Amino acid sequence: MTAIGTPICRLLSAALLAGTASLAMTGGALAGADGAVKIGILNDRSGPYSDATGQGGVVAAEMAVADFGGKALGKPVEIVSADHQNKADIGSSTVNRWLDIDGVDAIFDVPNSGILLALQEIVREKDGILVSSGGGVSTFSGKACSPYGFQWTYDTYSVANALGRATVAQGGDNWYLIQVDYAFGEALANDLTKAITESGGKIAGSVKHPLNTPDFSSYLLQAQGSGANTVALINAGGDTVNALKQAKEFGLAESGQKMVAMLFFNTDVLAIGADTLVGLNAINGYEASLNAETQAFGERFAKAHGTWPTSLQIGVYSAVNHYLKAVDAAGTDARDAVAAKMRELPVQDIFVKDGKVRADGLMIHDMLLTEVKPASEAKARGDVFKVVSAIPGDQAFRPLDQGGCPLVK
Repeated sequence: MTAIGTPICRLLSAALLAGTASLAMTGGALAGADGAVKIGILNDRSGPYSDATGQGGVVAAEMAVADFGGKALGKPVEIVSADHQNKADIGSSTVNRWLDIDGVDAIFDVPNSGILLALQEIVREKDGILVSSGGGVSTFSGKACSPYGFQWTYDTYSVANALGRATVAQGGDNWYLIQVDYAFGEALANDLTKAITESGGKIAGSVKHPLNTPDFSSYLLQAQGSGANTVALINAGGDTVNALKQAKEFGLAESGQKMVAMLFFNTDVLAIGADTLVGLNAINGYEASLNAETQAFGERFAKAHGTWPTSLQIGVYSAVNHYLKAVDAAGTDARDAVAAKMRELPVQDIFVKDGKVRADGLMIHDMLLTEVKPASEAKARGDVFKVVSAIPGDQAFRPLDQGGCPLVK
């Protein structure tokens, strides 16, 4: 676990975030006591999702705390962080320690849907609040929903629904699916299959691969021989990057097959090169190039982290900001009161305008259909997408009564 909060770290954070209030983070000095509001950032710091989440998620949380003034209820706000290494046992043991010993009040980010679902049950039975930005499995806010679980940036349904239907409308009506073999891949494949078939398309075949796969050759050859006109990469981060690089080597696009990366971020484009991906579509909840306000935030984030934020990183900023607003509005950090306020208050920040949190814990906001633009059009490092269209949240996300959440009356 990485604790953020020695006096030196506080000075460094203040210098990085000049113009904002100083951070009050004591890195465990008040662990287990009620003298602080304590936030935990749990994500992938060393694996396939580290670029899209990782240290950038911690930076986003620091910025949110700083912008909030460094305190809630007159108490200092502390941040701790850890790498779950994409292992459920490590993620679970970290959160158990945070809740049982370290006095963490809320946990954020959690890419890797298998770990996210495990933590949902731990938090449900123990204490605290869990807010996912990186984890997208749609059952988190569906059948596995919790009064204390919130899904902030995206879910597999919204990505599949928006990108699947848009691709079928453009002529991509015969699909082959290459999916990562764990909860995220299964959920996204199911949601995508539903969107494709309901739009008049069909699935020619599918294959599963292990997380963090270096060699996609056998999977791509199967896709190439399937007769499908569209190949969906149902994975993320390093897996998507590796698959796209190797698909180019195998000439899938040249043979007439359209590549669709179901979860794709500006960090992935940087890893491959924008000019080899021009026109590739992606669905994201946020795009830093959208307007002057988002560009200014992107530049501020880049000063601390080196590139504009991904939608998952800005989602951490938004979620932490909203949580702190809810704590102040509730007048307590007791989780029942805070969870109720999180559902009651509108979401208004740099990420979302007029967002709303439903009874199932899903935060509803517009999703953006984007495409990769030429490198010559980039204003800054990480400026790789242009917005094609905005999809209203009530169209992008699953209807409230169709998820099977027991909290929905």
